[in-house]
Amino acid sequence: MKDVRTGTRSQWQRKRVFIRTYGCQMNVYDSDRMADVLRPLGYALSETPEQADLVVLNTCHIRERASEKVYSELGRLRDLKSERRRDGADLTIAVAGCVAQAEGEEIIQRQPAVDIVVGPQAYHRLPELLARVARQSDDRRADGRRRPGAGVLDTEFPVDSKFDHLPAPSEADVRAGSAFLSIQEGCDKFCTFCVVPYTRGAEYSRPATAVLQEARGLVAAGAVELTLLGQNVNAYHGEGGPGSIGGSTWTLARLIRALAEIDGLVRIRYTTSHPRDMDDDLIAVHGDVPQLTPYLHLPVQSGSDRILEAMNRGHGRDHYRRLVDRLRGIRPDLALSSDFIVGFPGESDADFDDTMRLVDEIGFASAYTFKYSRRPGTPGAALGDQLAESIKTARLAALQSLLGRQQRDFNASKVGAVVPVLFAEAGRKPGQMLGKSPWLQSVYVEGGADMIGSIVNVRLLAAYALSLAGEVVTDESPSRFEVAA
Repeated sequence: MKDVRTGTRSQWQRKRVFIRTYGCQMNVYDSDRMADVLRPLGYALSETPEQADLVVLNTCHIRERASEKVYSELGRLRDLKSERRRDGADLTIAVAGCVAQAEGEEIIQRQPAVDIVVGPQAYHRLPELLARVARQSDDRRADGRRRPGAGVLDTEFPVDSKFDHLPAPSEADVRAGSAFLSIQEGCDKFCTFCVVPYTRGAEYSRPATAVLQEARGLVAAGAVELTLLGQNVNAYHGEGGPGSIGGSTWTLARLIRALAEIDGLVRIRYTTSHPRDMDDDLIAVHGDVPQLTPYLHLPVQSGSDRILEAMNRGHGRDHYRRLVDRLRGIRPDLALSSDFIVGFPGESDADFDDTMRLVDEIGFASAYTFKYSRRPGTPGAALGDQLAESIKTARLAALQSLLGRQQRDFNASKVGAVVPVLFAEAGRKPGQMLGKSPWLQSVYVEGGADMIGSIVNVRLLAAYALSLAGEVVTDESPSRFEVAA
């Protein structure tokens, strides 16, 4: 590594870490917190692996071939590590997240270049793991090599919560006025297609006092929008803690009401939800709390009662439809998003038609769609009547076509409205800025970098498949039902 002034690396120069994040918002939050844990050790963020002393791959195990993508990336990092060593330097490689939890021993055996494998509940111990790697490095200097399988592995679920050991959030955890806040982890639902109960563990809710403290810190650091995260976030049941108002156990609805009292917090979102945990109070909050945006991600997975039962979802299509009707009765401008899996084992043409009818009846503003993929260790992987790939591909295309039309129609319904947009980054074209509407739509306007992190009223002028174009307005308030800045 070179010092930009002298050509040699100086002792005071900071170390650098590159973190590559795969998967959901939970992993984005975890990556941010890993950076927080590493910062006291002198690690600053690097934009590329080539500039880094430490590379962390924060992995996701939800979809098939997820691990193969990780191994492919590890092959490139192995070559980079070899180049470093030829130059008399080194590169530490860590694999974190759900693939690490599920395949920890195999990763170490299969790719000896990996120094650390750490699960999603243990990354607060990264400083200790790095120290162990450093000790191993000292021990192997005689021959310069580490024997295969000698990497450091930590995939134990701790007795206490990792959140008890994480540093307070900082400005680095706020991106353009928005921040993620993890409040719940794990899952007790055991859907037959899902690995989350095995990689993230049992459901755990952070104490309400700890969540509120972190939220206040994020707002003080510049956040005007918080997205509350959890594998089943609406299953949140956090203890109030000593001195909390009202004591006892808090629900997500109660937590949202308390968060809405924080000065400077303009927008609240939450994801991902489960239909079984949408209680009356949470439904009511969508009408009572103006800071709660009119957007809800509520996965249904299938429109067939037979397939929903095989998935162990614990609800039927009519239950889901009634929930949506109640939510829209309280919040008429609600944008609904969902997850769908096509080609679950045994899914018939009639089952798939039920899904298409449910989509047609409800109407979605956006959705995530997937072909069923076997996940090792899940009950679904052992089921017979696995469908041919060609059938899954055809069904996915038909579903995406219908959902795509609905998304375009939803976007078009907002043309002409004046809406508050939180701007996050520059657009693709010079002089263009990109932000998010209350419904999580991408909105483009002409403007400058001074808009980043600000909520600005925008008149929507044109709708496209995945975005809207607009113009900044200063003389009009947001249209009715929309969240005011």
